Amino acid sequence: MSGNRGVIYQGPGEVEVTDIAYPEFELKDGPGVNPANVGRKVPHGAIVKVVATNICGSDQHMVRGRTTAPAGLVLGHEITGEVVEAGPGVEFVKEGDLVSVPFNISCGRCRNCKARRTEICLNVNPDRPGSAYGYVDMGGWVGGQAQYVLVPYADWNLLVFPDRARAMDKIMDLTMLSDIFPTGYHGCVSAGVGVGSTVYIAGAGPVGLAAAASAQLLGAAVVIVGDLNAERLAQARGFGCETIDISQGNPAELIEQLLGTPAVDCAVDAVGFEAHGTGSDAGREAPASVLNTAMDVTRAGGAIGIPGLYVTGDPGAVDDAAKEGSLSIRFGLGWAKSHAFYTGQCPVMKYHRELMMAILYEKVHIADAVNAVAIPLEDAARGYQEFDRGAAKKYVLDPNGYLGTG
Repeated sequence: MSGNRGVIYQGPGEVEVTDIAYPEFELKDGPGVNPANVGRKVPHGAIVKVVATNICGSDQHMVRGRTTAPAGLVLGHEITGEVVEAGPGVEFVKEGDLVSVPFNISCGRCRNCKARRTEICLNVNPDRPGSAYGYVDMGGWVGGQAQYVLVPYADWNLLVFPDRARAMDKIMDLTMLSDIFPTGYHGCVSAGVGVGSTVYIAGAGPVGLAAAASAQLLGAAVVIVGDLNAERLAQARGFGCETIDISQGNPAELIEQLLGTPAVDCAVDAVGFEAHGTGSDAGREAPASVLNTAMDVTRAGGAIGIPGLYVTGDPGAVDDAAKEGSLSIRFGLGWAKSHAFYTGQCPVMKYHRELMMAILYEKVHIADAVNAVAIPLEDAARGYQEFDRGAAKKYVLDPNGYLGTG
């Protein structure tokens, strides 16, 4: 048995890299583990040696203290790795396989999984449909910002890369398959992005940039990215997007200056519940702002994809309603314009194989789009701090030296 180290949430604003238990084929008790999952046997699982694991904005929400995550939680749901041991119930995945791990944990057996709705699997989280590694209220599956992690239902969950050498050559792109690339793509697909579309992407963080690259991949004519962060907006312009600084006025008016009309065909919310206002309100948190803006700028009959995270418990929210996930959205406006809204986690397995092929055959350069930067696992606290300050980077942790950072 090997040792193991992982990134631990210690409390608001604090993470620490420390020794953690090496994975076993059984779910143990610990911070955030649902009592009904304690002792759950995982003969269908695989132990994965982590090649790359990324810091996500969803992790940052927890680290800021904006969720009910307990101290001691092992973080990390964006995982790429090498299988080092397969459980006795695993038939097809084998030791040595280089794999992408979808952030959604799913069983492959339930009604929702069979309908390709792996983001709301019914069997992996006793609290509610859907689960993820290292995340609050998701059943307690240990996170993957670590040297080793257990992946349940390995034959079902793992995407095996077809050629190891070719995959390692593209590993900084392929590590985005576990979450942000499919998530951004899902936001665009659910919003109806297609050839010739005009698209507004709210947010120039990694998910927003991934959504912008996805919109281009899907054939959009114009992709407009809105944010407050000048460095992140410059990153979006670097691969052909138009941008608006939402502190400079009403987004519809800024869009009109670009398109000659204040409306786009579709919009993607890549911000979520920690949104800020626009124009003179840009310095203040306004959790419904992005949703209301999306309804304002999307044409009648258009659609809005909402992969940005919204929660049912936010202890740091600006008002009591928002602390329970109740937001003052202009639903009447959306109804009047016959908008379609698509919310929730991305079902990663619906898209990841096709996006893998797009990466391997040079149809997209997602690591460049999100400005992926590899750092050692031991520098995780620095990565979280810089990301929280608005760095225009996607931090990729290198727990075992595969990426050459150590």
